[in-house]
Amino acid sequence: MSTAAHRWQMTAPGAPLVREDFVATPGAGEVVVAIAGCGVCHTDLGYYYDGVRTNHALPLALGHEISGRVVEAGEGAADWLGRAVIVPAVLPCGECDLCRRGLATICRAQKMPGNDIPGGFGSHIVVPARGLCPVDERRLAAAGLTLPQVSIVADALTTPYQAVRRAGVEPGDVAVVIGVGGVGGYCVQIAGAFGAQVVAVDVDARKLDAIVAEGGAALALNARDLDAKALKKAVSEFARQRGLRGTEWKIFECSGTAAGQTTAFNLLVHGATLSVVGFTMDRVEVRLSNLMAFDARAIGNWGCPPEHYPAALDLVLDGKVRLAPFVETHPLDRINDVFHAVHAREITRRAVMVP
Repeated sequence: MSTAAHRWQMTAPGAPLVREDFVATPGAGEVVVAIAGCGVCHTDLGYYYDGVRTNHALPLALGHEISGRVVEAGEGAADWLGRAVIVPAVLPCGECDLCRRGLATICRAQKMPGNDIPGGFGSHIVVPARGLCPVDERRLAAAGLTLPQVSIVADALTTPYQAVRRAGVEPGDVAVVIGVGGVGGYCVQIAGAFGAQVVAVDVDARKLDAIVAEGGAALALNARDLDAKALKKAVSEFARQRGLRGTEWKIFECSGTAAGQTTAFNLLVHGATLSVVGFTMDRVEVRLSNLMAFDARAIGNWGCPPEHYPAALDLVLDGKVRLAPFVETHPLDRINDVFHAVHAREITRRAVMVP
C-alpha cells in the first residue's frame, strides 16, 4: 500500500520552503493520514527563523498540529481506515518504563511530527496509529467547525489543557495568563472552563480586546502600561474585589518571551503555581529563592499525553472553548508567505495550512 503525496521541506533556517513529492507507505502499526489542516505554531517559527535545531536532520517538513483522515493502514491498524483524526503533537511509544509509569510526555522514544519525523505541512503524513484522537464528525458539524480548524487541538489547545490540569485549577482560583495570542488564548478559555477567574496579560491591545470579547477573560492588563509592582497590585485588587484568594494563584506563561517569563515570575504569591508553556531561546535572570520564600512551585509543560486529547476536544465540541474566532485557514501552497506574515505579526489568529 502506498499513496502519492507531497510536502513542503525546510532545507535550512530562513531558506524558502520547497515542495517535494514522496510516496507515503505505512509500516506495521502505522497509518497514512490525508491531511485536512496543519497549524502554524510558534515552535515551527523557532526552527525556521531562530535556528532551533530539529532532532531529524534537514531537509524536513515542519508542522505538528495536524488533523485529517486515515486513508491507508499498515498491519494491526486497519480499524482506523476512513476515520477522521487529530494526530497528537507528541507521540509516545506507549511501551517503555516511562510510559508505563504515566510519564509519557518524557518518553525517550517519543515521535514529534516536524521534529523527529516529517511533519504536517503536506498532503499526507505517515504516523504511528497508537494515540490517534478520533473526531466525531457529527458533533464537529453540530459545533459549526471543520476538520481543518480542529487541527490546532493537537498543540495550541492540548498543551495548555495539560498545563491547566497539572496545575490543579479549580473553581474559585485566580488564573493569570501571560501572552494571550495562540496557545495563551486557549489557556484563558480552558482555565475558565475549569472554573477559574482569569486575568489576561499581554502587550498587544488587539489580543487583549479579543480575549475579553471572545475568550471570556475577566480582566485584561496591558504589560506595556504597568511595571511589575503595578501589575501584581492590579491582580491583587481584582482578587479582592471578587472575593477570591490572594494566595495560590495559577500563573501560566504562554508568551514564549523573556519579558513574559520575567513577568510571570514576578507575579508569584504564597502557594502559587507557575506553569511554563511558551518557549524561547532567550535567558532570564530570576531569584529562585522566591520559590522557597513563597512556598511556590514552577512546572514545565511539554505537550500532552494522547489519552487526554478526547477530553480536551470535548471542551471544543461542547462549546466551552471557542476555536473559530481565533483560527484562519490558508492554502498550503502559500506557506512561505504565511510563515512571513505570522512571524511579522501581520496574522494574529492561528494560521492553518490546508492542502
